[in-house]
Amino acid sequence: MKLYGIAFSIFLAIDMVWLGLVARNFYGKQLGFLMKVNVNWVAAIIFYLIFVAGLLIFVISPALQKESLMSAALMGALFGLVTYATYDLTNLATVKDWPLLVTIVDLIWGTVLATLVSTLTYVAATKLGL
Repeated sequence: MKLYGIAFSIFLAIDMVWLGLVARNFYGKQLGFLMKVNVNWVAAIIFYLIFVAGLLIFVISPALQKESLMSAALMGALFGLVTYATYDLTNLATVKDWPLLVTIVDLIWGTVLATLVSTLTYVAATKLGL
């Protein structure tokens, strides 16, 4: 549970900076026609819980077992790319007027986010002896 708490906290902090500060206007301009006035926080939290669990199961725990920061970074990047591609490429294929730019930015963001969360969690867990 400690490892999950660390990863969840890192994920939430990084993604809130991205969504709240860095890319807020970007998504509004690109997807304003689809965006809700109020965020469905239950759905958002469920996504975060599942995503972090996936990172722990498929990336962080195996990297800790291998004692490999490189594994955490590379597999984190792959996990982020695959998961964000599932959402964005499906939307690009099925949602009318879905912006290609959003797909590109999200694929990059998902890759960067999962890499950062995986590597930072790995480093924290190593320093804490988890």
